[in-house]
Amino acid sequence: AGTKYRGQFEERLKTIMKELMENQNAIIFIDELHTLVGAGSAEGSLDAANILKPALSRGEIQCIGATTPAEYRKSIEKDRSLERRFQAVKVPPPSETDAIRILFGIKERYEKFHAVAYTDEAIESAVYTSTRFIPDRFLPDKAIDLIDEAGARVKLRQTTLPAEVADIQKRIKFIVHRMENAIANHEFEKARFYSDEERKERENLRQLREKYNLDDTSTGVVSKDDIEDVVARWTGVPMTSIKEEEINKLLRIEEELHKRVISQEKAINALSRAIRRSRAGLKSPKRPAGSFLFLGPTGVGKTEVARALAEFLFGSEKSLIRFDMSEFMEKHSISKLIGSPPGYVGYEEGGQLTERVKRAPYSIILLDEIEKAHPDIYNILLQVFEDGQLTDGLGNTVDFKNTIIIMTSNLGARFLDKRGQIGFSAPSTTGIPQKIEDQVMGEVKRAFNPEFLNRLDEVILFTSLVDEDLIKIIGLLVEQINANLVAKQIKIRLGPEAAKYILEKTCGDRSYGARPLRRALQKYIEDPLSEALIQGSLPRPAELEIYLGDNGIYCRQIGDLEGQPVAAGGVEESAPATGTPLYMF
Repeated sequence: AGTKYRGQFEERLKTIMKELMENQNAIIFIDELHTLVGAGSAEGSLDAANILKPALSRGEIQCIGATTPAEYRKSIEKDRSLERRFQAVKVPPPSETDAIRILFGIKERYEKFHAVAYTDEAIESAVYTSTRFIPDRFLPDKAIDLIDEAGARVKLRQTTLPAEVADIQKRIKFIVHRMENAIANHEFEKARFYSDEERKERENLRQLREKYNLDDTSTGVVSKDDIEDVVARWTGVPMTSIKEEEINKLLRIEEELHKRVISQEKAINALSRAIRRSRAGLKSPKRPAGSFLFLGPTGVGKTEVARALAEFLFGSEKSLIRFDMSEFMEKHSISKLIGSPPGYVGYEEGGQLTERVKRAPYSIILLDEIEKAHPDIYNILLQVFEDGQLTDGLGNTVDFKNTIIIMTSNLGARFLDKRGQIGFSAPSTTGIPQKIEDQVMGEVKRAFNPEFLNRLDEVILFTSLVDEDLIKIIGLLVEQINANLVAKQIKIRLGPEAAKYILEKTCGDRSYGARPLRRALQKYIEDPLSEALIQGSLPRPAELEIYLGDNGIYCRQIGDLEGQPVAAGGVEESAPATGTPLYMF
């Protein structure tokens, strides 16, 4: 720095070398050693590395450099003479035991800086949780960052006063100001009054400080929970140590998923078991939390199960990484997943799959219609299923150990659609006749290699939906419509006869599953309602019933949003035709 003229850089560096040669006990440490290559070079002059080479070869100076393996290969390994003058020593990350000892050695420095105290349990938790949940960084760096941020959070919690305390402090400040003015104006009676008020407020402040444990001299304590809170903020998921409030959530996974997914008991049970194994810390540490292949006809809930799981685990469907595998039918499309090889356009950008998992390692990965992908993509997925990792085009290893991988396929769907026409067969555990299940699995085995299927946790067959299931799905879709109508102060209730009518008119062919129902509700309910809302002909706020009349589907007000019935003017059951027509036959 500060070398403006040619020769200044070399002169300064030679001065440093002269001092080192005069003091044989001195050792120079150069961080980011690779930056020496090319540093200070200009036309006709030497760079820093070449200036140091003679002294290094003669052993006149003692030098220790630090760099990363990637930068060593890129800069130093190419210069064989420079490489020969250094002895490469690989420094692996410390073990968990050594990292704990390192943290105990430096914790006093952080305790002084943050004015907190770290429990032994917090130090150990910082190492163990960072090892498991932050795989893309190394010890002790990530554990040190954890205790640093946890200490800062506890310190802020100590210094942030509750609103009650802040209000009393403002009142004391105001009273003291008025008392000083009264004394200045020789109004001693007023001053005595303000003095009494100040004493009362200070007593209230003391009681509040005792209540909230706000002793000025107290030191905040960083516990294991504080460490886990920081990790949860970094990764977006709760920790393995199951909190009391989370036990009920884990035990009712099936119930929560069934709020969005009708039927499909086996699929939901298999996913629930995988989640509980993962959260209890019993899953294999080298494999993804779960890998499943969903088979079944269209519209039976294969993709919806993945969406519901993402919302349940992470609070948002945005945690679902979805790929339509029909976009990966060509051999070269592998590069879209893991990145282009060196020399090709887009090499520096990385792959779509690897980059998204790198940014969000706790995700649900949905590979929709996997049978349409090129067979070479199946081979890429083998190492993900077995080792929980994938190497991208840049040579970086991406961790998949905290993902759940779900693949969907329509293979064998024609057999599942015809299962009601087969006759008597031995029932299987899935509720599907054994003969049909064998036919479906036979088609799956023809499409996928044995080593691919053998690495999956489970192959799950989805059953076709019956009328009872479809009626329940109509109810779920009506709830979604109501969620959109909240701002309009309208709530609708669909009568059972109207629901059956919509089902009969829409799903004559059950092979399409539940997807036609969404289009049917748009036609019979959403389109007429949108016209009525634009025209302003609907009362608001109101609860509306949509029912089947003599000549079509009608709408009438049955109450307000609080559930109170409408007074005079409501339509009776005996006169359904007097409601507002929504859809006429």
